[in-house]
Amino acid sequence: MIKKICIALLACASIASCDIDRFPYGSMDTDRIENDPDAYIESLLNGTYAQLKTWSDPMHRCGEYAGDNIMIRGSSTDAFYEFISFSRTPNNGRLNQFWNAGYKAIAQSSNIINMFEEGRNAEFDNKLGECYYIRGLMYFYLVRAYGRPFYQNPSVNLGVPIVNGTPEDVVNLELPDRATVQQTYEQIIADLLKAEEMLTIDNGPIYASKGAAQALLSRVYLYMSGTYDSPNSQYAQLAVEYADKVINSANYALLPRDQFMQYNTYTPENNPETIFAVKRVASEFSGADHFYGVGGMYANIGGMGWGEMYASAKYIDLLNETGRNDWRPEKYRIVDARAAFIEPTYSRNASTGAFTEVFRFIKQDPANGFNYVQAPVTRSGNVITCRDGDQTYTLSAVDAAQEIYSINYSDNRTYIGVLDNFITLNRVYPQFYITKASREGEDSHLHSPVISRLGEIYLNRAEAYAKLGNYRAALTDLNLIRTRSIVNGSYASLDASNANARIDKERQLELAYQAERSYDVFRNGGSLTRSYPGPQIQNESIAASDFRVVYFIPQDAINSYPGTLTQNPTQ
Repeated sequence: MIKKICIALLACASIASCDIDRFPYGSMDTDRIENDPDAYIESLLNGTYAQLKTWSDPMHRCGEYAGDNIMIRGSSTDAFYEFISFSRTPNNGRLNQFWNAGYKAIAQSSNIINMFEEGRNAEFDNKLGECYYIRGLMYFYLVRAYGRPFYQNPSVNLGVPIVNGTPEDVVNLELPDRATVQQTYEQIIADLLKAEEMLTIDNGPIYASKGAAQALLSRVYLYMSGTYDSPNSQYAQLAVEYADKVINSANYALLPRDQFMQYNTYTPENNPETIFAVKRVASEFSGADHFYGVGGMYANIGGMGWGEMYASAKYIDLLNETGRNDWRPEKYRIVDARAAFIEPTYSRNASTGAFTEVFRFIKQDPANGFNYVQAPVTRSGNVITCRDGDQTYTLSAVDAAQEIYSINYSDNRTYIGVLDNFITLNRVYPQFYITKASREGEDSHLHSPVISRLGEIYLNRAEAYAKLGNYRAALTDLNLIRTRSIVNGSYASLDASNANARIDKERQLELAYQAERSYDVFRNGGSLTRSYPGPQIQNESIAASDFRVVYFIPQDAINSYPGTLTQNPTQ
Protein backbone atom coordinates (compact mmCIF):
# COMPACT_ATOMS: atom_id res chain seq x y z
CA MET A 1 0.00 0.00 0.00
CA ILE A 2 2.69 2.47 1.01
CA LYS A 3 5.42 3.36 -1.45
CA LYS A 4 7.06 6.12 0.53
CA ILE A 5 6.46 6.79 4.19
CA CYS A 6 7.85 10.25 4.89
CA ILE A 7 6.46 13.35 3.27
CA ALA A 8 9.48 15.56 3.72
CA LEU A 9 8.37 18.12 1.12
CA LEU A 10 11.97 19.19 0.66
CA ALA A 11 11.48 19.37 -3.07
CA CYS A 12 9.01 22.14 -2.49
CA ALA A 13 11.39 23.93 -0.16
CA SER A 14 14.07 23.86 -2.85
CA ILE A 15 11.85 24.78 -5.76
CA ALA A 16 9.67 27.37 -4.13
CA SER A 17 11.97 28.82 -1.50
CA CYS A 18 9.36 28.07 1.15
CA ASP A 19 9.64 27.18 4.82
CA ILE A 20 8.59 23.64 5.67
CA ASP A 21 7.04 24.87 8.91
CA ARG A 22 4.42 26.71 6.91
CA PHE A 23 2.99 23.45 5.60
CA PRO A 24 -0.11 22.31 7.45
CA TYR A 25 1.16 18.73 7.37
CA GLY A 26 4.74 17.49 7.78
CA SER A 27 6.32 14.05 8.00
CA MET A 28 4.58 10.97 9.39
CA ASP A 29 5.95 7.69 10.63
CA THR A 30 5.25 4.30 9.10
CA ASP A 31 3.13 2.84 11.89
CA ARG A 32 0.70 5.75 12.03
CA ILE A 33 0.05 5.70 8.31
CA GLU A 34 -0.19 1.90 8.05
CA ASN A 35 -2.70 1.78 10.89
CA ASP A 36 -5.04 4.35 9.39
CA PRO A 37 -4.15 5.28 5.78
CA ASP A 38 -7.66 6.51 5.04
CA ALA A 39 -7.50 9.12 7.77
CA TYR A 40 -4.07 10.32 6.82
CA ILE A 41 -4.71 10.66 3.12
CA GLU A 42 -7.73 12.81 3.99
CA SER A 43 -5.60 15.05 6.17
CA LEU A 44 -2.83 15.33 3.61
CA LEU A 45 -5.28 16.03 0.80
CA ASN A 46 -6.90 18.83 2.80
CA GLY A 47 -3.48 20.42 3.08
CA THR A 48 -3.08 20.23 -0.69
CA TYR A 49 -6.41 21.99 -1.26
CA ALA A 50 -5.32 24.64 1.25
CA GLN A 51 -2.43 25.58 -1.04
CA LEU A 52 -4.92 26.51 -3.76
CA LYS A 53 -6.24 29.36 -1.61
CA THR A 54 -2.85 31.06 -1.53
CA TRP A 55 -2.27 30.28 -5.21
CA SER A 56 -5.60 31.62 -6.46
CA ASP A 57 -4.91 35.27 -5.57
CA PRO A 58 -1.74 35.85 -7.66
CA MET A 59 -3.16 33.48 -10.30
CA HIS A 60 -6.07 35.88 -10.81
CA ARG A 61 -3.89 38.98 -10.93
CA CYS A 62 -1.44 37.50 -13.45
CA GLY A 63 -4.22 36.51 -15.80
CA GLU A 64 -6.71 39.35 -15.47
CA TYR A 65 -4.58 42.45 -14.94
CA ALA A 66 -2.62 41.80 -18.13
CA GLY A 67 -5.82 41.96 -20.19
CA ASP A 68 -8.12 44.72 -21.38
CA ASN A 69 -11.15 44.24 -19.14
CA ILE A 70 -9.82 46.50 -16.40
CA MET A 71 -8.25 49.90 -15.86
CA ILE A 72 -6.55 51.18 -12.73
CA ARG A 73 -6.91 54.69 -11.31
CA GLY A 74 -3.17 55.37 -11.66
CA SER A 75 0.25 53.83 -11.34
CA SER A 76 0.98 51.80 -8.21
CA THR A 77 4.02 50.68 -6.26
CA ASP A 78 2.41 47.26 -5.74
CA ALA A 79 4.11 44.47 -7.69
CA PHE A 80 0.86 43.72 -9.53
CA TYR A 81 1.24 46.96 -11.50
CA GLU A 82 3.86 45.21 -13.62
CA PHE A 83 1.12 42.88 -14.85
CA ILE A 84 -0.87 45.90 -16.06
CA SER A 85 2.06 47.92 -17.44
CA PHE A 86 3.88 44.95 -19.02
CA SER A 87 7.10 46.23 -17.43
CA ARG A 88 8.27 42.71 -16.69
CA THR A 89 10.92 42.04 -14.03
CA PRO A 90 12.04 38.81 -12.34
CA ASN A 91 11.96 40.42 -8.87
CA ASN A 92 8.22 40.48 -8.42
CA GLY A 93 6.84 39.28 -5.11
CA ARG A 94 3.42 38.37 -6.48
CA LEU A 95 4.94 36.29 -9.27
CA ASN A 96 7.07 34.59 -6.65
CA GLN A 97 3.94 33.82 -4.60
CA PHE A 98 2.23 32.37 -7.68
CA TRP A 99 5.25 30.15 -8.40
CA ASN A 100 5.70 29.11 -4.77
CA ALA A 101 2.08 28.21 -4.10
CA GLY A 102 1.81 26.33 -7.40
CA TYR A 103 4.85 24.20 -6.67
CA LYS A 104 3.80 23.62 -3.08
CA ALA A 105 0.55 22.12 -4.40
CA ILE A 106 2.53 20.08 -6.96
CA ALA A 107 4.89 18.79 -4.26
CA GLN A 108 2.10 17.87 -1.85
CA SER A 109 -0.11 16.20 -4.44
CA SER A 110 2.89 14.32 -5.89
CA ASN A 111 4.04 13.05 -2.53
CA ILE A 112 0.56 11.69 -1.78
CA ILE A 113 0.50 9.97 -5.19
CA ASN A 114 3.97 8.51 -4.54
CA MET A 115 3.10 7.42 -1.01
CA PHE A 116 0.02 5.28 -1.63
CA GLU A 117 -0.69 2.42 -4.01
CA GLU A 118 -3.90 2.45 -6.03
CA GLY A 119 -6.63 -0.12 -5.60
CA ARG A 120 -7.50 0.05 -1.91
CA ASN A 121 -11.11 1.05 -2.62
CA ALA A 122 -13.07 3.48 -4.77
CA GLU A 123 -13.04 6.26 -2.18
CA PHE A 124 -9.31 5.95 -1.62
CA ASP A 125 -8.60 5.93 -5.37
CA ASN A 126 -10.84 8.96 -5.78
CA LYS A 127 -8.61 10.90 -3.38
CA LEU A 128 -5.57 9.94 -5.42
CA GLY A 129 -7.46 11.13 -8.50
CA GLU A 130 -7.98 14.48 -6.81
CA CYS A 131 -4.20 14.76 -6.42
CA TYR A 132 -3.67 14.06 -10.12
CA TYR A 133 -6.22 16.77 -10.97
CA ILE A 134 -4.60 19.35 -8.71
CA ARG A 135 -1.14 18.61 -10.10
CA GLY A 136 -2.34 18.87 -13.70
CA LEU A 137 -4.17 22.08 -12.86
CA MET A 138 -1.05 23.65 -11.34
CA TYR A 139 1.19 22.71 -14.26
CA PHE A 140 -1.33 24.14 -16.71
CA TYR A 141 -1.66 27.49 -14.99
CA LEU A 142 2.10 27.72 -14.52
CA VAL A 143 2.97 26.90 -18.12
CA ARG A 144 0.50 29.37 -19.59
CA ALA A 145 2.02 32.13 -17.44
CA TYR A 146 5.71 31.24 -17.80
CA GLY A 147 5.73 29.40 -21.15
CA ARG A 148 4.93 30.78 -24.58
CA PRO A 149 1.61 30.04 -26.33
CA PHE A 150 1.45 26.44 -27.55
CA TYR A 151 1.24 27.29 -31.25
CA GLN A 152 4.69 28.94 -31.07
CA ASN A 153 7.14 26.06 -31.49
CA PRO A 154 6.25 24.08 -28.33
CA SER A 155 8.96 21.46 -28.83
CA VAL A 156 11.63 24.15 -28.42
CA ASN A 157 10.17 26.86 -26.18
CA LEU A 158 10.57 26.24 -22.47
CA GLY A 159 7.69 25.48 -20.12
CA VAL A 160 8.25 24.78 -16.43
CA PRO A 161 10.25 22.22 -14.42
CA ILE A 162 8.53 18.88 -13.98
CA VAL A 163 9.31 17.73 -10.44
CA ASN A 164 6.75 15.23 -9.24
CA GLY A 165 7.48 14.72 -5.58
CA THR A 166 10.38 14.68 -3.17
CA PRO A 167 13.47 12.98 -4.65
CA GLU A 168 14.99 10.10 -2.65
CA ASP A 169 18.34 11.86 -2.24
CA VAL A 170 17.55 15.30 -0.87
CA VAL A 171 21.14 15.86 0.31
CA ASN A 172 22.66 15.77 -3.16
CA LEU A 173 19.63 17.28 -4.82
CA GLU A 174 19.94 18.15 -8.51
CA LEU A 175 16.61 19.01 -10.12
CA PRO A 176 15.97 19.18 -13.88
CA ASP A 177 15.79 22.42 -15.82
CA ARG A 178 12.55 23.55 -17.39
CA ALA A 179 10.85 21.05 -19.67
CA THR A 180 9.65 22.25 -23.06
CA VAL A 181 6.14 23.58 -23.49
CA GLN A 182 5.28 20.36 -25.34
CA GLN A 183 6.61 18.18 -22.51
CA THR A 184 4.78 20.25 -19.92
CA TYR A 185 1.49 19.85 -21.77
CA GLU A 186 2.13 16.11 -22.04
CA GLN A 187 2.51 16.00 -18.25
CA ILE A 188 -0.70 18.01 -17.80
CA ILE A 189 -2.66 15.71 -20.08
CA ALA A 190 -1.26 12.57 -18.44
CA ASP A 191 -2.28 13.85 -15.01
CA LEU A 192 -5.75 14.90 -16.09
CA LEU A 193 -6.41 11.67 -17.96
CA LYS A 194 -5.36 9.74 -14.88
CA ALA A 195 -7.63 11.96 -12.78
CA GLU A 196 -10.52 11.32 -15.16
CA GLU A 197 -9.99 7.58 -14.76
CA MET A 198 -9.74 7.57 -10.97
CA LEU A 199 -12.36 10.16 -10.06
CA THR A 200 -15.52 8.10 -9.71
CA ILE A 201 -17.14 9.98 -6.79
CA ASP A 202 -18.51 13.51 -7.14
CA ASN A 203 -18.28 15.38 -3.85
CA GLY A 204 -19.41 18.68 -5.33
CA PRO A 205 -17.70 21.60 -7.08
CA ILE A 206 -15.23 22.45 -4.32
CA TYR A 207 -13.49 19.10 -4.85
CA ALA A 208 -11.91 17.65 -7.95
CA SER A 209 -14.25 15.43 -9.93
CA LYS A 210 -14.38 13.58 -13.21
CA GLY A 211 -16.29 16.53 -14.67
CA ALA A 212 -13.63 18.96 -13.43
CA ALA A 213 -10.88 16.90 -15.10
CA GLN A 214 -12.85 16.72 -18.35
CA ALA A 215 -13.64 20.44 -18.26
CA LEU A 216 -9.98 21.33 -17.83
CA LEU A 217 -8.99 18.91 -20.59
CA SER A 218 -11.39 20.69 -22.93
CA ARG A 219 -9.52 23.93 -22.22
CA VAL A 220 -6.05 22.37 -22.39
CA TYR A 221 -6.77 20.85 -25.79
CA LEU A 222 -8.25 24.18 -26.92
CA TYR A 223 -4.99 25.88 -25.97
CA MET A 224 -3.22 23.30 -28.15
CA SER A 225 -5.60 23.72 -31.09
CA GLY A 226 -3.58 26.38 -32.89
CA THR A 227 -4.93 29.66 -34.18
CA TYR A 228 -7.94 30.34 -36.39
CA ASP A 229 -5.58 30.92 -39.32
CA SER A 230 -3.59 27.76 -38.65
CA PRO A 231 -5.70 25.36 -36.56
CA ASN A 232 -4.63 21.96 -35.28
CA SER A 233 -7.62 19.75 -36.05
CA GLN A 234 -6.43 16.86 -33.85
CA TYR A 235 -6.48 18.95 -30.69
CA ALA A 236 -9.58 20.88 -31.73
CA GLN A 237 -11.42 17.57 -32.06
CA LEU A 238 -10.23 16.50 -28.61
CA ALA A 239 -11.44 19.81 -27.18
CA VAL A 240 -14.88 19.05 -28.67
CA GLU A 241 -14.88 15.51 -27.30
CA TYR A 242 -14.06 16.59 -23.77
CA ALA A 243 -16.55 19.42 -23.86
CA ASP A 244 -19.11 16.84 -25.00
CA LYS A 245 -18.35 14.68 -21.98
CA VAL A 246 -19.04 17.53 -19.60
CA ILE A 247 -22.14 18.81 -21.38
CA ASN A 248 -23.65 15.37 -21.98
CA SER A 249 -23.07 14.25 -18.40
CA ALA A 250 -26.10 16.32 -17.32
CA ASN A 251 -24.29 16.97 -14.03
CA TYR A 252 -24.23 20.73 -14.61
CA ALA A 253 -26.75 23.29 -15.81
CA LEU A 254 -26.55 26.82 -17.14
CA LEU A 255 -28.18 29.28 -14.80
CA PRO A 256 -31.15 31.13 -16.31
CA ARG A 257 -30.56 34.80 -17.07
CA ASP A 258 -31.95 36.24 -13.84
CA GLN A 259 -29.95 33.85 -11.68
CA PHE A 260 -26.82 34.25 -13.79
CA MET A 261 -26.90 37.98 -13.01
CA GLN A 262 -26.38 36.95 -9.36
CA TYR A 263 -23.71 34.33 -10.08
CA ASN A 264 -21.20 35.97 -7.75
CA THR A 265 -23.58 35.75 -4.77
CA TYR A 266 -23.98 31.96 -4.82
CA THR A 267 -21.64 29.65 -2.96
CA PRO A 268 -20.09 27.10 -5.33
CA GLU A 269 -21.95 24.26 -3.60
CA ASN A 270 -25.26 25.93 -4.48
CA ASN A 271 -24.47 26.79 -8.08
CA PRO A 272 -25.28 24.10 -10.67
CA GLU A 273 -23.15 25.85 -13.32
CA THR A 274 -19.92 25.70 -11.30
CA ILE A 275 -17.77 22.65 -12.07
CA PHE A 276 -14.78 23.44 -9.86
CA ALA A 277 -13.98 26.41 -7.64
CA VAL A 278 -11.38 27.13 -4.98
CA LYS A 279 -13.48 27.32 -1.83
CA ARG A 280 -13.04 30.35 0.40
CA VAL A 281 -14.94 31.04 3.62
CA ALA A 282 -15.94 34.25 5.35
CA SER A 283 -13.54 33.78 8.26
CA GLU A 284 -10.68 34.17 5.78
CA PHE A 285 -11.96 37.63 4.91
CA SER A 286 -12.56 39.35 8.20
CA GLY A 287 -11.78 42.96 9.01
CA ALA A 288 -9.02 44.47 6.92
CA ASP A 289 -8.57 41.23 4.98
CA HIS A 290 -11.46 42.35 2.77
CA PHE A 291 -9.12 44.94 1.30
CA TYR A 292 -6.59 42.39 0.13
CA GLY A 293 -8.73 39.81 -1.62
CA VAL A 294 -9.26 39.89 -5.36
CA GLY A 295 -12.57 41.73 -5.08
CA GLY A 296 -11.09 44.38 -2.79
CA MET A 297 -9.24 45.97 -5.71
CA TYR A 298 -12.39 46.09 -7.84
CA ALA A 299 -14.82 47.72 -5.41
CA ASN A 300 -15.37 49.20 -1.99
CA ILE A 301 -18.39 47.50 -0.44
CA GLY A 302 -19.61 48.55 2.97
CA GLY A 303 -16.39 50.43 3.57
CA MET A 304 -14.27 47.39 2.69
CA GLY A 305 -11.90 47.26 -0.28
CA TRP A 306 -9.52 49.61 -2.05
CA GLY A 307 -11.79 50.07 -5.08
CA GLU A 308 -8.91 51.15 -7.34
CA MET A 309 -9.61 49.09 -10.49
CA TYR A 310 -12.64 49.50 -12.69
CA ALA A 311 -14.26 48.01 -15.75
CA SER A 312 -12.44 49.34 -18.79
CA ALA A 313 -14.19 51.55 -21.31
CA LYS A 314 -13.52 48.82 -23.88
CA TYR A 315 -15.39 46.26 -21.79
CA ILE A 316 -18.26 48.66 -21.13
CA ASP A 317 -18.53 49.35 -24.87
CA LEU A 318 -18.81 45.60 -25.51
CA LEU A 319 -21.57 45.35 -22.92
CA ASN A 320 -23.42 48.24 -24.60
CA GLU A 321 -22.97 46.95 -28.14
CA THR A 322 -26.52 45.58 -28.44
CA GLY A 323 -28.18 48.31 -26.37
CA ARG A 324 -27.31 50.64 -23.57
CA ASN A 325 -27.05 49.19 -20.09
CA ASP A 326 -28.38 51.86 -17.78
CA TRP A 327 -27.19 51.56 -14.17
CA ARG A 328 -28.99 54.66 -12.86
CA PRO A 329 -31.15 53.60 -9.89
CA GLU A 330 -34.19 55.41 -11.26
CA LYS A 331 -33.78 53.93 -14.77
CA TYR A 332 -32.04 50.63 -14.09
CA ARG A 333 -32.05 48.52 -17.25
CA ILE A 334 -29.65 45.68 -18.03
CA VAL A 335 -29.48 44.66 -21.69
CA ASP A 336 -26.49 42.33 -21.40
CA ALA A 337 -26.72 40.21 -18.23
CA ARG A 338 -22.95 40.48 -17.76
CA ALA A 339 -23.47 44.19 -17.04
CA ALA A 340 -25.05 43.18 -13.71
CA PHE A 341 -21.52 42.69 -12.37
CA ILE A 342 -20.70 46.38 -12.95
CA GLU A 343 -21.78 49.01 -10.42
CA PRO A 344 -20.94 52.68 -11.08
CA THR A 345 -20.61 54.78 -7.92
CA TYR A 346 -23.18 57.48 -8.56
CA SER A 347 -22.69 60.57 -6.44
CA ARG A 348 -25.54 62.23 -4.54
CA ASN A 349 -25.79 65.76 -3.24
CA ALA A 350 -24.98 65.59 0.47
CA SER A 351 -27.86 67.90 1.38
CA THR A 352 -30.64 66.93 -1.02
CA GLY A 353 -29.68 63.39 -1.98
CA ALA A 354 -30.18 64.33 -5.64
CA PHE A 355 -28.03 63.11 -8.51
CA THR A 356 -26.26 65.48 -10.92
CA GLU A 357 -27.08 64.82 -14.55
CA VAL A 358 -24.08 64.85 -16.88
CA PHE A 359 -23.17 64.03 -20.44
CA ARG A 360 -20.36 61.48 -20.23
CA PHE A 361 -18.12 60.79 -23.18
CA ILE A 362 -14.52 59.89 -23.88
CA LYS A 363 -12.39 62.45 -25.66
CA GLN A 364 -9.00 62.25 -27.27
CA ASP A 365 -6.22 64.08 -25.50
CA PRO A 366 -2.94 64.62 -27.38
CA ALA A 367 -0.99 64.50 -24.12
CA ASN A 368 -2.75 61.65 -22.31
CA GLY A 369 -4.50 59.57 -24.96
CA PHE A 370 -8.14 59.09 -24.00
CA ASN A 371 -9.90 60.64 -21.02
CA TYR A 372 -13.42 60.69 -19.62
CA VAL A 373 -15.47 63.89 -19.56
CA GLN A 374 -18.55 64.28 -17.34
CA ALA A 375 -20.08 67.58 -18.36
CA PRO A 376 -23.08 68.89 -16.33
CA VAL A 377 -26.31 69.04 -18.34
CA THR A 378 -28.97 71.71 -18.66
CA ARG A 379 -32.37 71.01 -20.22
CA SER A 380 -34.55 73.67 -21.82
CA GLY A 381 -37.57 72.14 -23.48
CA ASN A 382 -36.23 69.71 -26.06
CA VAL A 383 -32.80 71.33 -26.13
CA ILE A 384 -30.07 69.68 -24.07
CA THR A 385 -26.78 71.42 -23.48
CA CYS A 386 -23.73 70.57 -21.41
CA ARG A 387 -20.87 72.66 -20.11
CA ASP A 388 -17.21 71.63 -20.05
CA GLY A 389 -14.80 74.29 -18.82
CA ASP A 390 -15.74 77.59 -20.41
CA GLN A 391 -17.57 75.98 -23.33
CA THR A 392 -21.26 75.17 -23.66
CA TYR A 393 -22.32 72.56 -26.21
CA THR A 394 -25.68 71.60 -27.66
CA LEU A 395 -26.15 67.85 -27.87
CA SER A 396 -27.53 66.03 -30.90
CA ALA A 397 -29.63 62.91 -30.48
CA VAL A 398 -28.19 59.64 -31.73
CA ASP A 399 -30.73 57.46 -29.95
CA ALA A 400 -32.92 59.64 -27.76
CA ALA A 401 -34.82 56.67 -26.31
CA GLN A 402 -31.57 55.33 -24.86
CA GLU A 403 -30.31 58.87 -24.13
CA ILE A 404 -27.32 58.49 -26.41
CA TYR A 405 -26.13 61.78 -27.89
CA SER A 406 -23.26 63.29 -29.84
CA ILE A 407 -21.22 66.41 -29.21
CA ASN A 408 -19.23 68.55 -31.65
CA TYR A 409 -16.32 69.26 -29.34
CA SER A 410 -13.85 72.14 -29.32
CA ASP A 411 -11.10 69.94 -30.81
CA ASN A 412 -13.22 69.71 -33.98
CA ARG A 413 -14.05 66.06 -33.28
CA THR A 414 -17.48 64.55 -32.80
CA TYR A 415 -17.89 62.25 -29.83
CA ILE A 416 -20.78 60.01 -28.82
CA GLY A 417 -21.75 59.62 -25.17
CA VAL A 418 -24.66 59.13 -22.80
CA LEU A 419 -26.77 61.16 -20.44
CA ASP A 420 -26.11 59.74 -17.01
CA ASN A 421 -25.67 60.61 -13.38
CA PHE A 422 -22.29 61.90 -12.25
CA ILE A 423 -20.03 59.01 -11.21
CA THR A 424 -17.63 59.60 -8.33
CA LEU A 425 -14.05 60.08 -9.50
CA ASN A 426 -10.95 58.37 -8.17
CA ARG A 427 -8.20 60.70 -9.29
CA VAL A 428 -9.69 61.55 -12.70
CA TYR A 429 -11.52 58.31 -13.51
CA PRO A 430 -15.20 57.40 -12.93
CA GLN A 431 -15.53 54.40 -10.65
CA PHE A 432 -17.16 51.58 -12.59
CA TYR A 433 -16.92 49.05 -9.77
CA ILE A 434 -16.69 45.33 -10.57
CA THR A 435 -18.51 42.93 -8.24
CA LYS A 436 -18.00 39.61 -10.01
CA ALA A 437 -15.31 38.69 -7.47
CA SER A 438 -17.30 39.85 -4.43
CA ARG A 439 -20.49 39.30 -2.42
CA GLU A 440 -20.49 35.50 -2.25
CA GLY A 441 -23.17 34.73 0.28
CA GLU A 442 -23.68 38.51 0.29
CA ASP A 443 -20.49 38.83 2.38
CA SER A 444 -18.55 41.88 1.13
CA HIS A 445 -15.58 40.54 -0.84
CA LEU A 446 -15.94 36.84 -0.15
CA HIS A 447 -15.20 35.03 -3.41
CA SER A 448 -14.43 31.41 -4.31
CA PRO A 449 -12.46 31.68 -7.59
CA VAL A 450 -14.14 29.72 -10.36
CA ILE A 451 -11.76 27.46 -12.28
CA SER A 452 -14.33 25.82 -14.56
CA ARG A 453 -18.01 26.41 -15.22
CA LEU A 454 -20.42 25.16 -17.83
CA GLY A 455 -20.65 28.49 -19.67
CA GLU A 456 -16.96 28.24 -20.53
CA ILE A 457 -17.33 24.67 -21.77
CA TYR A 458 -19.89 25.70 -24.40
CA LEU A 459 -17.53 28.45 -25.54
CA ASN A 460 -14.62 25.99 -25.66
CA ARG A 461 -16.67 23.75 -27.90
CA ALA A 462 -17.79 26.65 -30.07
CA GLU A 463 -14.20 27.70 -30.72
CA ALA A 464 -13.06 24.15 -31.37
CA TYR A 465 -15.95 23.57 -33.79
CA ALA A 466 -15.05 26.76 -35.64
CA LYS A 467 -11.43 25.64 -35.97
CA LEU A 468 -12.75 22.37 -37.42
CA GLY A 469 -14.86 24.32 -39.93
CA ASN A 470 -18.15 23.21 -38.37
CA TYR A 471 -19.60 26.71 -38.16
CA ARG A 472 -23.20 25.59 -37.76
CA ALA A 473 -22.41 23.68 -34.56
CA ALA A 474 -20.17 26.52 -33.38
CA LEU A 475 -22.97 29.03 -33.90
CA THR A 476 -25.41 26.93 -31.88
CA ASP A 477 -23.06 26.84 -28.89
CA LEU A 478 -22.11 30.50 -29.23
CA ASN A 479 -25.73 31.63 -29.37
CA LEU A 480 -26.67 29.47 -26.39
CA ILE A 481 -24.34 31.55 -24.23
CA ARG A 482 -25.04 34.84 -25.97
CA THR A 483 -28.84 34.66 -25.74
CA ARG A 484 -28.65 33.69 -22.09
CA SER A 485 -27.22 37.18 -21.50
CA ILE A 486 -28.80 39.16 -24.35
CA VAL A 487 -32.46 38.51 -25.06
CA ASN A 488 -32.93 38.06 -28.81
CA GLY A 489 -29.21 38.73 -29.23
CA SER A 490 -28.30 35.72 -31.33
CA TYR A 491 -25.97 35.93 -34.31
CA ALA A 492 -27.60 35.06 -37.62
CA SER A 493 -24.49 33.47 -39.05
CA LEU A 494 -20.96 32.37 -38.35
CA ASP A 495 -18.24 31.67 -40.90
CA ALA A 496 -14.50 31.93 -41.47
CA SER A 497 -14.72 35.71 -41.89
CA ASN A 498 -16.21 36.46 -38.48
CA ALA A 499 -15.80 33.41 -36.22
CA ASN A 500 -12.57 34.63 -34.61
CA ALA A 501 -13.96 38.05 -33.73
CA ARG A 502 -17.34 36.86 -32.51
CA ILE A 503 -16.14 33.94 -30.40
CA ASP A 504 -13.30 36.00 -28.96
CA LYS A 505 -15.75 38.77 -28.06
CA GLU A 506 -18.14 36.35 -26.38
CA ARG A 507 -15.31 34.80 -24.37
CA GLN A 508 -14.24 38.26 -23.28
CA LEU A 509 -17.76 39.20 -22.19
CA GLU A 510 -18.54 35.89 -20.50
CA LEU A 511 -15.22 35.07 -18.81
CA ALA A 512 -14.23 38.57 -17.72
CA TYR A 513 -12.68 38.75 -14.24
CA GLN A 514 -11.95 35.01 -14.24
CA ALA A 515 -8.26 35.39 -15.21
CA GLU A 516 -8.71 34.16 -18.80
CA ARG A 517 -8.57 37.21 -21.04
CA SER A 518 -4.86 37.84 -21.64
CA TYR A 519 -4.17 34.17 -22.28
CA ASP A 520 -7.11 33.94 -24.70
CA VAL A 521 -5.73 36.82 -26.77
CA PHE A 522 -2.19 35.53 -27.08
CA ARG A 523 -2.86 31.78 -27.51
CA ASN A 524 -4.76 32.57 -30.73
CA GLY A 525 -2.02 34.84 -32.05
CA GLY A 526 -3.89 38.07 -31.30
CA SER A 527 -2.57 41.44 -30.18
CA LEU A 528 -3.64 43.25 -27.04
CA THR A 529 -4.60 46.92 -27.41
CA ARG A 530 -5.83 49.10 -24.58
CA SER A 531 -6.85 52.37 -26.26
CA TYR A 532 -9.10 53.61 -23.49
CA PRO A 533 -8.77 55.88 -20.45
CA GLY A 534 -6.25 54.75 -17.87
CA PRO A 535 -2.54 55.05 -17.07
CA GLN A 536 -1.55 52.12 -19.29
CA ILE A 537 0.28 52.90 -22.55
CA GLN A 538 -2.82 53.55 -24.65
CA ASN A 539 -1.19 53.55 -28.07
CA GLU A 540 0.67 50.27 -27.58
CA SER A 541 -0.23 47.03 -29.33
CA ILE A 542 1.29 43.96 -27.68
CA ALA A 543 1.70 41.16 -30.20
CA ALA A 544 1.56 37.48 -29.29
CA SER A 545 5.22 37.25 -30.30
CA ASP A 546 6.29 39.94 -27.78
CA PHE A 547 8.69 38.65 -25.11
CA ARG A 548 6.48 40.26 -22.45
CA VAL A 549 3.60 37.88 -23.21
CA VAL A 550 5.17 35.50 -20.69
CA TYR A 551 6.36 36.33 -17.20
CA PHE A 552 9.93 36.02 -15.99
CA ILE A 553 10.76 33.08 -13.77
CA PRO A 554 11.00 34.58 -10.25
CA GLN A 555 14.61 35.35 -9.41
CA ASP A 556 14.14 33.94 -5.91
CA ALA A 557 13.18 30.60 -7.46
CA ILE A 558 16.27 30.64 -9.68
CA ASN A 559 18.54 31.54 -6.76
CA SER A 560 17.27 28.72 -4.55
CA TYR A 561 16.92 26.07 -7.25
CA PRO A 562 19.26 23.06 -6.88
CA GLY A 563 20.24 22.90 -10.53
CA THR A 564 19.85 25.05 -13.62
CA LEU A 565 16.62 26.99 -13.97
CA THR A 566 16.71 28.88 -17.26
CA GLN A 567 15.24 32.38 -17.33
CA ASN A 568 12.88 33.60 -20.06
CA PRO A 569 14.37 35.90 -22.73
CA THR A 570 14.58 39.60 -21.91
CA GLN A 571 13.67 40.78 -25.40
